[in-house]
Amino acid sequence: MVDRAAFIRSETRLLPVPHAPEIRLHVAEEATELWQKTEEELGEMGLPPPFWAFAWAGGQALARYILDHPDFVRGRKVLDVASGSGLVAIAAAKAGAATVEAADIDAFAAEAIAINAEANGVRVTPRLADLVGTDEGWDVVLTGDIFYERDIAERMWPWLASLEQRGAGVLIGDPGRSYLPKDKVEQVAQYRVQVTRELEDAEIKLSRVWRIRDD
Repeated sequence: MVDRAAFIRSETRLLPVPHAPEIRLHVAEEATELWQKTEEELGEMGLPPPFWAFAWAGGQALARYILDHPDFVRGRKVLDVASGSGLVAIAAAKAGAATVEAADIDAFAAEAIAINAEANGVRVTPRLADLVGTDEGWDVVLTGDIFYERDIAERMWPWLASLEQRGAGVLIGDPGRSYLPKDKVEQVAQYRVQVTRELEDAEIKLSRVWRIRDD
């Protein structure tokens, strides 16, 4: 039986998030090395990258926006989808959300979310589930860095649009991923976000927060 919590604690460091230093995350220093160690730990090859071990540009921007605009989530039921490390969910909890769920399909991410929430003294409920296409009455739905693959974008977008249409507040953190439908969103904020060159094409990424257009 894999002890995911012990693995995360041993292979990462608890550090402040560059663009949201109020929040600390267990992060890895080298993506490839951690990826290999994860596969060795599970005895399985071809695993997805350890998205949970990094503060991605879109997530950092969205977390910063939520911390600076707490009224968007305060007292509301929030879902952070494709949560990874739990960064955005933790920001929502710190900003006063009534309840916060953080969904991801990676079991390591679910464990990392719990560990990171505890490290930040907030309550976040990890959901190891694919919630795309469902509606549990969330008031706010948040997601960062999700539009990097066509297949994922084609599933994600109609769902987010339907939640927005029925009255949920939807925000997307994105630094220019290829499959964000930019003709259907409008910018609400932008930030210059520090990231790692191992994952991105620059050390500073211009990352934006988007909402779905009404028209």
